[in-house]
Amino acid sequence: MNKLQTQHQVRPTMLWEVAKVACFGLGAVTALMGKGAVMACTEAVETVISEHYDDQLKDLQDSTHPSIVLLRDVIREFRDDELEHLDTAVEHDSQRPPAHALLSSVVGMGCKVAIESISI
Repeated sequence: MNKLQTQHQVRPTMLWEVAKVACFGLGAVTALMGKGAVMACTEAVETVISEHYDDQLKDLQDSTHPSIVLLRDVIREFRDDELEHLDTAVEHDSQRPPAHALLSSVVGMGCKVAIESISI
């Protein structure tokens, strides 16, 4: 994504640095909680991100402009990568931790808030 931003001279969101710190913090906290928490976090993040990509694809589905067709292909590729990560998390018992539902809800909501805030 960063390469595409540079290539197309798109300025990153002003909140990019905040997002990077938040992502690092989330990863560090869940790592301290153990593998189960990391996998539950991964599952929640990848679920929200893949849904976001699906929403973008729906928004772009009626356009036939060549650049939009290419953009849809790129979004599909990114979404499919996220779905692979989701599958990996599930294969590694992401739903096993006792606080899975709570952790998933909190992380998922945080991801949705982050997506909305950087989409402004």
